[in-house]
Amino acid sequence: MEPSQITLSPADIAAVRRMAQRLGKTETELLHEAVADFMRRASVDNWKMTLTKVKGMWADHPDAPDTRQLRGEWQGRSQQLAGAGDE
Repeated sequence: MEPSQITLSPADIAAVRRMAQRLGKTETELLHEAVADFMRRASVDNWKMTLTKVKGMWADHPDAPDTRQLRGEWQGRSQQLAGAGDE
């Protein structure tokens, strides 16, 4: 890992210290976990935002497949595959 420096308010420093003591962790561990959690949530939020942007982009396209039909075919195929293990 590469050392980094952040600036926190006195209140945030005190809160991090109290939480670290309460959880039995070091302040550094707690801050690493906070950054990792932030990055995970940002990644999920970015993925959701991307899905929202592309929603409906093929709605008026004449060559777009019928998604209801595709979904039915996929569901039928997945049921066939699930039943294949019963033999």
